[in-house]
Amino acid sequence: MNYSKLDAKDYAREHMRGIWAAALNPFCPDGTFDEVGLRQNIRHWVDDLDIKGLFIAGKQGEFFSMSLEERKRNFEVAVDECSGRAGTIMSASDQNFDTVLSLARHAQDCGADYIVVHAPMLHFVTDHDELVYNYYKTICDEVDIGIAMWSHPDSGYLMSPELCARIADLPNIVAIKYSVPREMYVRLSHMVGDKIHVSTASEVEWLDNVEELGWKLYLCSSPPYLLQSKVDRRMHDYTQLAFAGDFAAARRVRDSLDPVRNAFRLTKPGGKPQAHAKYWQELLGQVGGPVRAPMLQLTDAEKAKTYEAFEGCGLKI
Repeated sequence: MNYSKLDAKDYAREHMRGIWAAALNPFCPDGTFDEVGLRQNIRHWVDDLDIKGLFIAGKQGEFFSMSLEERKRNFEVAVDECSGRAGTIMSASDQNFDTVLSLARHAQDCGADYIVVHAPMLHFVTDHDELVYNYYKTICDEVDIGIAMWSHPDSGYLMSPELCARIADLPNIVAIKYSVPREMYVRLSHMVGDKIHVSTASEVEWLDNVEELGWKLYLCSSPPYLLQSKVDRRMHDYTQLAFAGDFAAARRVRDSLDPVRNAFRLTKPGGKPQAHAKYWQELLGQVGGPVRAPMLQLTDAEKAKTYEAFEGCGLKI
C-alpha cells in the first residue's frame, strides 16, 4: 500500500478522485472467467476513456456466481493491469464474515488501493445500528487498507446518515457508496464534510452533486464505459468542465447524452441488468460475453431491440 492506516483518509482525499467505474466481468462461452477479455476492457477504459479507477468483483461483476479463488484472481488481474495507471477498489462484500475478511486481506496483500464492503444483510435484527458499527469496526481493526462503506436497499435496510457519519470516524474508512434517496446523501455530505468521500451510483445526478455538494468522486457503476467510446467521451468531458467550474457548458454536454441514456434504459429487460449491459458492451466493441447462472441471458428479440436503439442513439463509435 502507498499509505499507512492512519494516513488512509488523507491519501484517499488526494488520490480517489474523478470517475470510477464498476467493472462487468466477461465470461467465456463455456462459463470460465475471461481474464484476457477483462484485461482488454481495462486497457480501453483506462487508456481510451480516461477512467480513473475501477470497482472490481462487485454486483456488476457477478461476484455471487464466482468462487472465492476466482474473486481473488479477479483482484490480481485488475491490480496487474491497472498498476500505475488507475486506482482499484475491490469488493469484499459477502454474507459470510470470514469471507469478507479473507477478501479484504487478499486485496491488501495483492496491492489494491481500497476495498468496498456493503452493509451486512441482517435477519431478525431491528435495532441494528450498533451491530453495523461493530461490523465495520471489526474490519477496520483487521486490515490497514482504506475501506468504503456501501449502503443500498438490497441489504433490507438503509444506513442512516448519522450512523454513516459515526463509522466515518474510524481511521481507515475513506468513502461511502451511498445508494439512497438524494436527501439522505445530501445530509451525510454536510455532516462529514471532506472527512470521507460521499458518492452515489447515479450518473444522472453526478453533475448536480459536483456543483451543489462539491463532490470529487463518482463511485461507481457502469455508465462511464457504456455511455462513452474512444471518440465520444461526453461523460468525461462534462465532468472536466464541471471540475473547472464551467457548469453551464457541463450541463449542455451532459444533456446531450439523454438519447443514449434513454436508449439504454428503455431496452433493459427486467431481471437482466448484467446481460443487457454486456450486450451493449459488445455493440461498443468491448468484451461482454454471457452471464453466469442464476442470471438470465438476453433473448434474440431483446438483443434486436437493443441493437436498433443503440444504432439510433447518436453515440459515436
